[in-house]
Amino acid sequence: MGNTLGLAPMGSMPRRSPRREEPLPNPGSFDELHRLCKDVFPAQMEGVKLVVNKVLSSHFQVAHTVHMSALGLPGYHLHAAYAGDWQLSPTETQQAKFLTWQFDGEYRGDDYTATLTLGNPDLIGESVIMVAHFLQSLTHRLVLGGELVYHRRPGEEGAILTLAGKYSAVHWVATLNVGSGGAHASYYHRANEQVQVGVEFEANTRLQDTTFSFGYHLTLPQANMVFRGLVDSNWCVGAVLEKKMPPLPVTLALGAFLNHWRNRFHCGFSITVG
Repeated sequence: MGNTLGLAPMGSMPRRSPRREEPLPNPGSFDELHRLCKDVFPAQMEGVKLVVNKVLSSHFQVAHTVHMSALGLPGYHLHAAYAGDWQLSPTETQQAKFLTWQFDGEYRGDDYTATLTLGNPDLIGESVIMVAHFLQSLTHRLVLGGELVYHRRPGEEGAILTLAGKYSAVHWVATLNVGSGGAHASYYHRANEQVQVGVEFEANTRLQDTTFSFGYHLTLPQANMVFRGLVDSNWCVGAVLEKKMPPLPVTLALGAFLNHWRNRFHCGFSITVG
C-alpha cells in the first residue's frame, strides 16, 4: 500500500548535449577599424563633384567620379571592384600629369582577414609600395592585428609596423593603432537612433603633430536628411548636410568648412547617383 517512487537508472537518464559556442565573427578589413567613428565626421568638400555608382553584377561594380575645383585642375576617377572570396580591386586615377595603379587582394576567413595591396609596381625601375594587413577575432568583442608598410625605390627602402586593436560593446566601440609612425585612437558612441558622436586622437611622430577631433551625426528620417558636424584642435569647424531624393537614387550634399587659425574657408556641393 502507499505510493511507490520509481527512480530510473543513472545510465538511462537523458544526457544534456554540451553547449556549443558561437563561432567568432569575421573582424572585417583593416581599413574599417575606425569606420564607425569616421562615418560620424563630415567629409571634406570643395568645389563640385559628381559620383555615379553602377552595380554590374552581384560581384562587380564600377564608380565614376568627376571633380571640379577652383584649387586645381578637373579630375576624373574610375574605380572598379570585384567582390568574392578573393577581392581584387584595381584602381586607376587619371588627371593631367600622372597615372597611378593600385592592386588590392583580400581574403576573409571565418574569424580573420588578410589583405595585400601593391601600389605602382615597377619591375624595371625596381620600385613598389606594399601594404599587408592581418586581423584576428580573439573574442566576440576583441579584435587584434597589425599592418606592415614596405616601400622600395632606387636608393631608398624602408618598412613601418603598426599594431591595432578594437573592442566593441553594445553602444560603443574603442579602437587603437600604435606604431613607429605614431598613434591613432578613436571612440564611437551611439546615443540613440538619431544621435551618434565620435572622438579621434591622432599623433604623428615624424611631423611632431597631434590632433584631437570631435564629431557628431544627426539623422532626421522623416525629412530624409543627415547632418554631420566637427570641431578639432586646429581651430577648424565644418558641417555637411545630405538630402536624399526618393524614389530617385540621388543624394545631394552641401558642405562648408572654416579654419579660424589660417583664416581659410571653403565650401562644396556634390551629387551622388546610385
